[in-house]
Amino acid sequence: MTVMERFLDYITWSTQSEADVEAVPSTERQWGLAKHLKEECEAMGLANVRLSDHCYVYAELPATPGCESVPAIGFIAHMDTATEISGENVKAQVIENYDGGAVALGESGLVLDPAAFPHLKGMAGKTLITTDGTTLLGADDKAGIAEILTMAETLIREGRPHGKICIGFTPDEEVGNGPAFFDIEGFGADYAYTVDGGDPSTINYENFNAVQAVFLIKGFNIHPGSAKDKMINALLVGYEINSMLPSGETPRDTEGREGFYHLIGMEGDTAACTLTYIVRDFDAGSMEARRNTLRHITDLLNAKYGAGTVTLSLKDQYPNMIEGLRDKMFIVEDAFAAIDACGLTHAAEPARGGTDGATLTIMGLPCPNLGSGENAAHGPYEHITKEDLELCTEILLTIVGRAADRA
Repeated sequence: MTVMERFLDYITWSTQSEADVEAVPSTERQWGLAKHLKEECEAMGLANVRLSDHCYVYAELPATPGCESVPAIGFIAHMDTATEISGENVKAQVIENYDGGAVALGESGLVLDPAAFPHLKGMAGKTLITTDGTTLLGADDKAGIAEILTMAETLIREGRPHGKICIGFTPDEEVGNGPAFFDIEGFGADYAYTVDGGDPSTINYENFNAVQAVFLIKGFNIHPGSAKDKMINALLVGYEINSMLPSGETPRDTEGREGFYHLIGMEGDTAACTLTYIVRDFDAGSMEARRNTLRHITDLLNAKYGAGTVTLSLKDQYPNMIEGLRDKMFIVEDAFAAIDACGLTHAAEPARGGTDGATLTIMGLPCPNLGSGENAAHGPYEHITKEDLELCTEILLTIVGRAADRA
């Protein structure tokens, strides 16, 4: 089976996760693809194939003779898709010999346009895979799954030498719980790569430190005709909180290694209101400064309106993986060399987000992130090319081959 055939199969499985659900997996529908992948791994002849009670799929490809001393390399991708838009009944458009121009996404009225996505022009001549405009595509991260299993099948079919290969597919990455029940010891890898990025030439070994901040505001609602110096409008206090944050530190205003405060939810009424932010920064010290800013705002407003008016809760979501990779940069350098060997020029890009690998690295499994070829994830404009699926697969094979050559 080709990597494209695998990909087009996997995206037909609805696997959306769901936020604010304590259970892992957060949705029952993730089990369908997990069982399908388990069966595929077994049919391929992989060893120690298992599906955990929390919907993690694991498999191994034992080392070939003479490569038993090669470090065990893991490859990880996530099965769930994003929560922002439907991932059910995905109907992909496959456009061979794409001309580099605008593409109508089915009958949705949406258009995938190079004016908004300039990189499309560089995809001319390739086989472009898009949505029909009514769902996401699922390349994040079913492309990674397809590439990993095609790599494993190629190693078996062609008899290429390799060390032990450890494969893991996780649920709930999109809601931050991918590593929650990941069995690092049972996985058996010395180090790993998540295959969950964009451009095939790019590797991420830095990412945001991530915190969720929730302000709970308790108002005092009385008749507006007699509210002078008495009413506390919780909604207006919420607006006041937002106005006290730096106006130029939002996702729209930042890039590269610049952090931000991002208001993602505001709900309530005069009597009570909740504001939810995600807060991001690459530097641990700067992140602590951001926490202190939020605490200071809380203190100021409680002094102004009365104790207990504003309550702040802060929740760590994921750390910057660089802290667990500083003394293991050979993992990154091997990936750079593999990318270059496949005819690209490698690049390092700080991930303005997080992957399972960020938390796994801090948990003790060094795990930078490789590109899987996906573009415009989490929305109806998501797309990928057959050629990038194939190229990412070749990069994985090259990483494995380089390690075996050192045996």
